[in-house]
Amino acid sequence: MLERLRIGWRHLIGGNPLEVKNSVGHAGRSSFAAACAGSLVLASVLAMPAVAVAKDGAAPSRVVSTNVCTDQYAMLIAGEGQLLSVSHLASDPHASVMVEAAKAYKINHGRAEEIFLMQPDLVLAGTYTARATVELLRRLGFRVELFEPVKDFSDVREQMVRIGKLLGREERAAELVAHLDTGLAAADGVASGKTAVAWSANSYAAGTGTFTDAAMQAAGLTNPLAEQGIRGGGRVPLEVLLTVKPDLVITGATPYDAPARAQDNLRHPAFHDAFGVERQVGIPDAYWTCGTPFTLEAIRILRDAAGATQ
Repeated sequence: MLERLRIGWRHLIGGNPLEVKNSVGHAGRSSFAAACAGSLVLASVLAMPAVAVAKDGAAPSRVVSTNVCTDQYAMLIAGEGQLLSVSHLASDPHASVMVEAAKAYKINHGRAEEIFLMQPDLVLAGTYTARATVELLRRLGFRVELFEPVKDFSDVREQMVRIGKLLGREERAAELVAHLDTGLAAADGVASGKTAVAWSANSYAAGTGTFTDAAMQAAGLTNPLAEQGIRGGGRVPLEVLLTVKPDLVITGATPYDAPARAQDNLRHPAFHDAFGVERQVGIPDAYWTCGTPFTLEAIRILRDAAGATQ
């Protein structure tokens, strides 16, 4: 059943969702020129009147998303021609499952001046979006809707339903919620008797009250960090990991090449002695950075790994 759902969610976006592509930034004079141009545009923005507004009762037709999670909700739910722009992170395979789909939209970097020039009638943003950007856009008369990071699957359902209502696409949102619920029911969440800790770059781990923990529970895994009183996300030293001795350690699936040292914790000899390759599970961050139907794939990987662990 989970395998059929896996195929099903791929049809939601088409193609290979995690095709990795590298990008290289450019510095120097071009950066200085861009900064100057940005300042001039911002000055123009402040001097200009706003704003495009959807007519009463009409669905918005120029939607801009500035957050990688609202990006993916919007791409899944919006009608043809309704979504104008998504954030640059929608094109980052480390953060987004929908890299290919994002190519159909203008890319923004969450700056007020570039969003102003698009004249959106609805802006979707995260609560961690720069406050100055949100406040300026609202002062200019734009409608900005903020979304909190999800902590569990109830939050995921609520956010998809909310996006559907904002876009006038309630039926499409209901389809996605039903798809998610069918997948969770197939996973069934029956305890496997196995423990797991999500421990990735820079020794970052997920405690209770996180979406990662909710996905682990849906896969039938127990998070032993709960017994350590660790709530939320944060750094957990290797010594603590060795103390709780989980059956599985969940890591990211993307290696960071030198000179980056963020994954030195995963190269430590003590880590490899305690947790051989067979006890490490690599899950692409994009599957559960945001709460979307794609998290079902993370759950499938975890259940398979739990079943393979002796």
